[in-house]
Amino acid sequence: MKVRGVRGATTTSSNTQEEILQASQELLTEIVNRNGIEIDDVASIFFSTTPDLNTEFPAVAARQIGFTNAALECLVEMNVKGSLQKCIRILMHINTDLAQQEIQHVYLRDAKSLRVDLSEK
Repeated sequence: MKVRGVRGATTTSSNTQEEILQASQELLTEIVNRNGIEIDDVASIFFSTTPDLNTEFPAVAARQIGFTNAALECLVEMNVKGSLQKCIRILMHINTDLAQQEIQHVYLRDAKSLRVDLSEK
């Protein structure tokens, strides 16, 4: 079994606790479902948000849906001029037998523009 990274991103329409939690849960659920991930196989999850999302930690959403033992970390994304705003990104490290090319990275909502090559899966 190997450790693999799974990427994903989504956006919110506003900077509210409710929006951040809902978008984070939606993204986490989609990553888990598309990759057949068992919560116990998750080693860690890094969450990053653009600086304009600061009313809640996305990791709270993970705890609410059962990621109670995985290591979780929240970070602020670089503030690059012209970059996608109100964006939540995830890097999840999982223990899996999947090959790297079998991993399905998930890009939802306006974040589909970040990886057009992957968002159609």
